[in-house]
Amino acid sequence: MFSQRVKGLDISGIRKMFEGAGPNAINLGLGQPDFDTPEHIKKAAIDAINKGFTGYTANLGIPELREALCAKFKRDNHFTVAQDEIIVTAGASEALHLALQALVDNGDEVLVPDPGFLSYSALTKLAGGQVVGVPLGENLTLTPDAVNERITPKTRAIIINSPSNPTGTVQTREEIKGLAELAQENDITIISDEVYEHFIYEGEHVSPAQFTDNVITINAVSKTYAMTGWRIGYAAARKEYIEQMVKVHQYIQACACSIAQKAALAAIEGPQDCVREMRESFRARRDILMEGFSSMGIKCVKPQGAFYAFPEVEDEEAPQKLLKNGVIVTPGSAFGENGKGHIRLSYSTSEANLRKALGIMEKMLS
Repeated sequence: MFSQRVKGLDISGIRKMFEGAGPNAINLGLGQPDFDTPEHIKKAAIDAINKGFTGYTANLGIPELREALCAKFKRDNHFTVAQDEIIVTAGASEALHLALQALVDNGDEVLVPDPGFLSYSALTKLAGGQVVGVPLGENLTLTPDAVNERITPKTRAIIINSPSNPTGTVQTREEIKGLAELAQENDITIISDEVYEHFIYEGEHVSPAQFTDNVITINAVSKTYAMTGWRIGYAAARKEYIEQMVKVHQYIQACACSIAQKAALAAIEGPQDCVREMRESFRARRDILMEGFSSMGIKCVKPQGAFYAFPEVEDEEAPQKLLKNGVIVTPGSAFGENGKGHIRLSYSTSEANLRKALGIMEKMLS
């Protein structure tokens, strides 16, 4: 009755925990900034509504937003793209979906970090591909050596995510350059998920598109500007990549929301104080978590970016125990085979909530 590709998918481990929680639970499971969208961005959306900008736009997105993104990539990421090498999507999730649909045939292999964001595996399977998990190195980053060992003639793409969800780790420049060289040498496409690029506390953000054009760079305004519900993402790549991605986009989405595109334009071209304020708040929250883990004797590689921590917790029942006591976390196993023995915590909540959750964790996990 139903397709095997859909029957073979599991419900998201993140959503399972979220849906099973009580109304007053402390949510350390959902990766969503607890800040409001800045006023100048909301005003741009209201102005768009009042001016009647409520119809379809071009499939690729409004020209002024794509032009602003061209400037953003040159300024922030140090590579150059043209307007027709950018597509605006309904969040980064759609951009990931389009990339994999454009690249992957049945049986093709996609190398994904393990542990890694759960959508990578699910969307690879929906495209008919085979997921090849790449174990992370000692510092929980994707190493060129580990990737090289798993490249075969069937390898179609490598997914990179820095800063990482779920680990919060940041790839080094040397690692990114090495991965880019592997992709170039083997004619493999890198899909680079960079949605947390502005939330880095140590290290630097390096886009692989600096080193090779075999890259689809994916990003969004969702995390950077506290706009998760606005659903605006975007992808930049060589024109031939975008031409194939837009074929899928035009049938499943037509275009991203016109009003949200105007809001995204205001976000990217407007003042960036809001981003700096969020980054410093997340840094302080990260430090509270790490101090709490240390006092409990819990091992955790220090997250250098994003707003996730991935501590070692061997008790497989820990997420359920914590849920019963009002704290939502995500089992590490939701992020891949090598995520077992960990839990993921999102620290995109208040310092008061974090301190309260740490107190509950200490009682439950001692």
